Amino acid sequence: MMSLDNLLREVRSCTLCKEHLPYEPRPVLRAKESARILIVGQAPGTKVHASGIPWDDASGERLRAWMGVDSNTFYDESRIAIIPMGFCYPGKGRSGDLPPRRECAPQWHEPLLAHLKELRLILLIGQYAHAYYLGKRRRANLTETVQAFADYGPLYLPLVHPSPRNQLWLKKNPFFERMLVPHLRNRVHELL
Repeated sequence: MMSLDNLLREVRSCTLCKEHLPYEPRPVLRAKESARILIVGQAPGTKVHASGIPWDDASGERLRAWMGVDSNTFYDESRIAIIPMGFCYPGKGRSGDLPPRRECAPQWHEPLLAHLKELRLILLIGQYAHAYYLGKRRRANLTETVQAFADYGPLYLPLVHPSPRNQLWLKKNPFFERMLVPHLRNRVHELL
């Protein structure tokens, strides 16, 4: 098996879906074999594409607040790995960014996860991560899947995306901040 460092170099040089991207490919991910927490998000936005730093935006600020961690802890890849469903910015759609490219997860997730044997918690952020990792176990929609978070533990924890666009969803679903966020913080602090 290829070393994780070599695999990460290979992923970071991936051009599998280059012809479908609005910019040059710039896969954004982080991982070390010792990581106990994995964040599986959607795909980088334009700000993250520009910086090359995952979750380097308003969504990342909210995610760190939900987790109860500071930036130094969040970006310590020996503790927290970050592997999105799509590694590059997919482009703009009518109502926000396009979905993550479909090529990334089937090509790279399994080989990457084979190196992450210390994982104890996988945060599944958004419907694409829910669909890929939970498959038929997920509920009829995102809200029901997130409400049933206790059914997927202790390894998986489905979350709504922390985007500012989801402010209305958070207002309509107070259980999230009342029940799920404290659960998330407790799990994160246990593992760190």
